[in-house]
Amino acid sequence: PRYSPDWASLDARPLPAWFDRAKVGVFVHWGVFSVPAWGSEWFWWHWQGQHDAAYERFVRRRFPPGTTYAEFAPRFTAYDFQPRQWAQLFKRAGARYVVLTTKHHEGFTNWGSPVSWNWNSVDTGPHRDLVGELGEALRESNLHYGLYHSLMEWFNPLYLADKQNDFKTQSFVIKKMMPELYDLVLKYKPDLIWSDGDWEAPDSYWNSTSFLAWLYNDSPVKDTVVVNDRWGRGCSCHHGGFYNCADKYRPGTLPDHKWEMCSSLDRLSWGYRSNMSLAEVMDEMSVIEELVQTVSLGGNYLLNVGPTKEGVIVPIFQERLLALGRWLETNGEAIYESQPWRVQMENTTDRVRYTSKGPVVFAIFLLWPRDNVLCLPSPIPSPGTQVTLLGFAGTLEWQKHPGKGMLINLPYMLPSPLPPQSGWVVKLEGVK
Repeated sequence: PRYSPDWASLDARPLPAWFDRAKVGVFVHWGVFSVPAWGSEWFWWHWQGQHDAAYERFVRRRFPPGTTYAEFAPRFTAYDFQPRQWAQLFKRAGARYVVLTTKHHEGFTNWGSPVSWNWNSVDTGPHRDLVGELGEALRESNLHYGLYHSLMEWFNPLYLADKQNDFKTQSFVIKKMMPELYDLVLKYKPDLIWSDGDWEAPDSYWNSTSFLAWLYNDSPVKDTVVVNDRWGRGCSCHHGGFYNCADKYRPGTLPDHKWEMCSSLDRLSWGYRSNMSLAEVMDEMSVIEELVQTVSLGGNYLLNVGPTKEGVIVPIFQERLLALGRWLETNGEAIYESQPWRVQMENTTDRVRYTSKGPVVFAIFLLWPRDNVLCLPSPIPSPGTQVTLLGFAGTLEWQKHPGKGMLINLPYMLPSPLPPQSGWVVKLEGVK
């Protein structure tokens, strides 16, 4: 079918199946904001848009008087950026897709945009096509490639003029934003477009529906591309492909639409901060917990890292990504390609979550029970029920719970002063 440029038609498009099956992605926030590397990726806005005293003080202390944000760009060197190493890291982290910022609200493009003269990674800074280089490396590693793109640019004069006119004019959209979006799709053929920066204006200003109609009907990725829901004020959680709803969104119950939870290893920022402390970095247990909560409710989990201006993913981020990958190596059967089960979590405790694949049910428990007996009230066993623990050989003994559900005897774990790592999976076959 041809899609027409209206939400009723566009929202009826089925989501390409690869996205729901993938479950796990890595988000990368990288740009000129990685140069001051302080506060957050909104550095320019806090400094020059809001005149935040802390940001003004930071620039006064660290940079010569009269420094402008544009002068940070040549210092965005990407000297140590090795796209193949990134791709290998993300693959070992268990990611099935990767989303890179092609342009944040600062307007600097990580490729040689023809309409962003001298404010892009080919004309200045790295003098490299970062979008293209990473894309090539990811495709070699069989990872899906997503492009984050901000519709708005805080200080672009064309955008500010349109804003002044209450968005009745569209100079910025016609001369700058749309040419860039089309360029990204035609040049890099992304599997996913992660739109952002939409909230100040309605989708009619951004020309979102006509772009999406072209994307779904005539673009080189029309059958495979997936998009999110940030296409204009009020679209979020209502229109588009999968829903993000809000940053770090956590629904309490099973949503009726495919969604994604984006989270960041640095709890305070999406971009790299040189003054980040260990306490501000998510630990392995929190990452696994977020992943399990998200997937049990039918969501995808997109975990963010902010590389340095040189293109280094700092060791603590690498360590967390690899820990996630090791967990998925053992327990991925309960995550990838899974579906929500009829019960998503035990009401008695949110420490037990469920996923399923056809008739097989997976119970993921985040705390090891004191007495090595796991109580699952929801599954209804049958005489032929078989129980295994992922990562352990052999089957586990179980009995019917006197009330309802089942009691499972877990293998004996050596006593240890440290709580064992987070998250184990019992695989249940022959339960209802």
